[in-house]
Amino acid sequence: MRTWAVQGDITTVRVDAIVNAANSSLLGGGGVDGAIHAAAGPQLLEACRELRRTALADGLQVGDAVATQGFDLPASWVIHTVGPNRHAGETDPALLTSCFTRALDVAAEVGARTVAAPAVSAGVFGWAPDDVATIAVRATHAWDEVHPGMLDEVRFVLFNAAALEAFERALSGWHRVVRRR
Repeated sequence: MRTWAVQGDITTVRVDAIVNAANSSLLGGGGVDGAIHAAAGPQLLEACRELRRTALADGLQVGDAVATQGFDLPASWVIHTVGPNRHAGETDPALLTSCFTRALDVAAEVGARTVAAPAVSAGVFGWAPDDVATIAVRATHAWDEVHPGMLDEVRFVLFNAAALEAFERALSGWHRVVRRR
């Protein structure tokens, strides 16, 4: 599996599935979540409301993931995951690891071969980009070792240069980094 990082807008990436740094309500929010909901169109909100009416009445738990269609996005699927909020005392790295591994599990379940993911929990949720990058890269490579050949590519699509640099540092240890801007 190829892993790499790029700075850009995750809503414009042409991959099979994008990962959404969602909130537990699945009903949209700010940051990546708001941008994905806006770009996907109103059908995404309706799909999330249906999940809340049926399978996820109490919302999506931190560290878990669920898929919806991508609707107006270039990606066929949106994999929603709820990252831990450091400001709310959710400081266990295992929760953040679970976000990435569960997102990859769900992507594989829907048949995705290429996935784009943001820096889940960085920014508003208070996790440092370097910590998120290290956890994300380790989790992704560990997942690939257990599920070889299930995915062709995981691309980390980062909003700003600081996050990109953090992911490039984390990826450089795996000798699989491709720098593109």
